[in-house]
Amino acid sequence: MSAEIFTIGHSTHSIEVFIGLLRQHQMTMICDVRSIPYSRYNPQYNRENLKRSLTERNIVYVFMGRELGARSDNPQCYRHGQVQYERLAREPRFIEGIRWLRTEMNTHRIALLCAEKEPLACHRTILVCRNLRANNLEIQHILEDGTLEDHRSIEKRLVQLYHIEPDMFHNDAQCIEEAYDKQAENIAYVNKDMLAKEEQLIPIVVK
Repeated sequence: MSAEIFTIGHSTHSIEVFIGLLRQHQMTMICDVRSIPYSRYNPQYNRENLKRSLTERNIVYVFMGRELGARSDNPQCYRHGQVQYERLAREPRFIEGIRWLRTEMNTHRIALLCAEKEPLACHRTILVCRNLRANNLEIQHILEDGTLEDHRSIEKRLVQLYHIEPDMFHNDAQCIEEAYDKQAENIAYVNKDMLAKEEQLIPIVVK
């Protein structure tokens, strides 16, 4: 039997609707991969509030934002102020987080939680699931209406988003990886302070 993991975005759901989606798919553990587990407009998803709501319903809450979040406190993971997912994926904390998930899948039905309702717009797909993929792992994304989208379908949509097609130089697998890279560049976090400091260091050429 293959291992299985899910993802979900809380979006603007009420906590009752969100819990209903989790129960619909029999989730027993939520792994919160938000770097900052708070929501200004949806306080029901602030870390403490969410943990309380899940615990009351016998769903385990685990904060994994340090290990699997989309931001990093390591300057080496940035380029021109923007997080580079391929560098972040090589960080020891990230690798350990992926390893931990694979172990917990044996005893829990896990959903990775972030904010975005669209899987393609979120690092849970473009960073975390990209590095979770394996022949024996099924990844399912819980959509806003409660339906499931298989990760293979997600990857097809990703390739179509950038109109990438295989040719004599690129096979299907390479097209998928190229699409991941493009989407990572499009959605990855930008540290504005870091970017501003870099721009100040750029020499001004006087003509």
